[in-house]
Amino acid sequence: MKLSMSMFVSALALVLLVSGQGYGDEDVAGFPSKPIMFIMPVPPGGTIELGCRLLTKEAEKSLKQPIVMINKPGSALTVGTAAVASAKPDGYTIGFSGGPPLFLTPLLEKVPYDPIKDIRTIIQIGAPAFGVYVKADSSFKTVKDLIAFAKQNPKKLTYGTTGVNSMGHLMMEQVAKREGVQITHIPFKGTPEVQTALLGGHVLFGSGDFSPALVEAKQIRLVMMLREDPSAEYPGVPTLKELYGLPYPMYISIITQKAVPDAIVKKLEEAFAKAMKEPAYVNGMKELHLSVAYRSGKDIDAYVAQSYAYFSNVLKEMGVIK
Repeated sequence: MKLSMSMFVSALALVLLVSGQGYGDEDVAGFPSKPIMFIMPVPPGGTIELGCRLLTKEAEKSLKQPIVMINKPGSALTVGTAAVASAKPDGYTIGFSGGPPLFLTPLLEKVPYDPIKDIRTIIQIGAPAFGVYVKADSSFKTVKDLIAFAKQNPKKLTYGTTGVNSMGHLMMEQVAKREGVQITHIPFKGTPEVQTALLGGHVLFGSGDFSPALVEAKQIRLVMMLREDPSAEYPGVPTLKELYGLPYPMYISIITQKAVPDAIVKKLEEAFAKAMKEPAYVNGMKELHLSVAYRSGKDIDAYVAQSYAYFSNVLKEMGVIK
């Protein structure tokens, strides 16, 4: 049987595509046959990093290969995300993403990857704790109290976040817009500085990440959780979604390259999904005050695209981008 020229060209193109991606059928069937690199785009020692270490330790049991964590912090998580996106798409380089380097930072600055075309999510493994918080002895007991003060005292309701156009900043500006109030944003370099300013009386509330230890020590009090679903760790605290119907797409997920074969991604997802059920992971996440939350990679990728479009509109309305 003779091949037509068009059939030959198509077959050759397929061979080149597969070889260019760096894998063949035997590589997929034998995956993983060597250690897997896990890129962590944050410095060592944070709660999310510790949570990922707990999970990878459990996943190694199913994958029967070590998962080596490498920290590549910098530029709002984009350094580490770029390292994952640019790696050989063979399943041996994966990493953490929390959302903003995929749907927020690329809107604000040029990054060396396309979050939709270059990256796919393997699995969501958890959800971090973010919130709006006041000093424990503050007269503000609820978000309504904060808004009432802002209505009576335009621009005098001050709040701190980890930076201009951070999630904590953008969402509080959306709340202020909904409520028709003027509030004053004061950016800081990090969460410790925000909390120090709050405890020192330099701002009236904080928005974003917070220290669970300060909540337990009754130095700060949560008045709203910046998340979409209720928090098991902080029951009774209303959510942003509940009070205002606004999204807050922050999550703990594992990403890889878009071109990684489905069969390899499936193996990774199954290993991590199994690890999520292990008592060591569940109990460890509880100690870290992080929620265990599963969503498929396919669902998260759709959520990233949706969030990218949403924040594009938000930033245009604020005049931050054109």
